[in-house]
Amino acid sequence: MRTRWRYRLVSAGGTAAITAGCVSVANHPTLQQLTAVVPVFERLPAVTLSNGELSLAVLTTLAVVLGALAPLFKPRPRRRLDTVFLSVRRVALAVVALAAVGYFDYTYRLPRATLVIAGVAMAVALPLWYVTIRRRPRVDPDRAVVVGDDLPTIAEVIETTDVSVTGYVAPGRPTSRRERDRRIAATDGGGVGMPRIDGVECLGGFSRFEELLVRHDADAAILAFAYPDRSDFFGALDACYNVGVPAKVHGRHADAVLTTGVQRGELVDIDLEPWDWQDYVLKRAFDFWFALVGLVVLSPLVLVVAAAIKLDDGGPVFYEQTRTAEFGDVFTLRKFRTMTPADESPTPVGDGENDRITRVGRVLRPTHLDELPQLIAILRGRMSVVGPRAAWVDEEEQIERNAELWRKRWFVKPGLTGLAQINGVSSTDPERKLTYDVAYIRNQSFWFDLRIVVRQLWMVAVDAASFVRS
Repeated sequence: MRTRWRYRLVSAGGTAAITAGCVSVANHPTLQQLTAVVPVFERLPAVTLSNGELSLAVLTTLAVVLGALAPLFKPRPRRRLDTVFLSVRRVALAVVALAAVGYFDYTYRLPRATLVIAGVAMAVALPLWYVTIRRRPRVDPDRAVVVGDDLPTIAEVIETTDVSVTGYVAPGRPTSRRERDRRIAATDGGGVGMPRIDGVECLGGFSRFEELLVRHDADAAILAFAYPDRSDFFGALDACYNVGVPAKVHGRHADAVLTTGVQRGELVDIDLEPWDWQDYVLKRAFDFWFALVGLVVLSPLVLVVAAAIKLDDGGPVFYEQTRTAEFGDVFTLRKFRTMTPADESPTPVGDGENDRITRVGRVLRPTHLDELPQLIAILRGRMSVVGPRAAWVDEEEQIERNAELWRKRWFVKPGLTGLAQINGVSSTDPERKLTYDVAYIRNQSFWFDLRIVVRQLWMVAVDAASFVRS
C-alpha cells in the first residue's frame, strides 16, 4: 500500500484531474447537443461556458468535490463494494452542494445541463478511480495483528504462526485483580503495563482495534480468544470486515465461524464475505425495493392494523425486542403486538402453547400481518428479505446450549424469511433450524433468494386463505 501522504496526494490529485476533466467534457457543445435527445436532458438548455467562466466553474466544482470526498483520501483499506457505495454517495452530496451554490450565487453557477452531465460522469469515473488505487488484501500476508482475550492463547498463536506479528491487542477478560488492572490499561488504547510476548508489544485496547489495523498497515488479523463471545470475538470480525483486512482463527475455534477451507498450520482463514459481490448488489437492491414497495402499497392496511390493536385492549401498537444481527451485533426488532404485555421466557414455544395471544393477534399471526413493521428494518439495512431468522438475544443464550455451532448464523444479515421458515422449522428445534440456516449461507445467491421469497409468498397466501375459510 502506498505511504500515507503519497496515497493522499495520489487520491486527491486523481480526484481533481477527473473532476476537472468531467466538467470540461460536459461543457463541450457537441456533447450537450447529443444529450439533448435523451428525454431526461431535453428540457435542460444547452449552455457552453467561455474560458473565464469555465475556469471559475471548474475551480468551484473542485473545491466542493474535494471537500465532499475528503474521507476517501485517507489510506484506509476498504472492500470494493464499500468503496463504490461511499464514493457514489459523496459524489451525490457534491452535486447537491453545487446546485445549492448556483441557487444562492449565480456567479458560480454551473449550467444545469453541465452539472447533470458532469455529475453522472463523476459518479462513474471517481468510484473506478478509488477502486483502482484501493488496498487489496494479500493472499500471503507479511504483517499481522493478533487480537485476543487471554495472554497464554495470544502467546501460543504468536509462537505458532509463520506470519510476522506487528503487535497484539488485548481487551482481556480479567480473572484476577492484576489482570483487571492490565485490562484497564489496554482498553484505554495505551497498552501501558501489558507485557511483551516473544518480543511483540501490546498496541492498545480493543476499542481502537479497527484504527490499529489501519495504522500498522496490517495484512491480516489473527484471532486468539480463549473464550469467543459476542462482544469481543465477533466484534473483532466486524472490525476486519469494515476495513477489508483478512481474518484468521486458531483451528480450535474454526467450528464457530465460516471458513474458506484454507488452513496454514494451526490457523484457518475466515470467510468474512460469503456473498459473491454481484449477488450482494442484487440482494441489497431487491431488499430496498421490496421493502419500499411493500410499505407504500400496504400503508392503508398498516393503519387499519394499528388502529385495531389499539382499540382491542388499549395497549401499545408495536412489540419490541432486542435481536441479534450480523456479526453478533444487536438491533431492536418491531412487530405488531399480538400478545398481552408480560415478562417473557427465553424458552421458545409454539403458538398453540401460548394463551397470551390477543383477539387481534389471532388474526394477525396466521395472516402474517404482524411482520409488516419489519419492512422498515429491511429498508434501513438492518435486516434482509431472506436470511436466518433474527433470534432474541436472551433466547440465543439458551439455544446455544443445545446447538454449539449456532453462531455460524451471524455471518449474514437476519431475514424476514429463510430456508428454515419455508420448511416449517422454528427455534423450538434449534439443531434442525441451524442445519437449514447454515445450508442457506453456504448456497446463497440472488436467484436462491428469489425462489425462497416466491415460496414464502405462496405459503402466506395459502395460510391467509385457510384462515378466511375457517
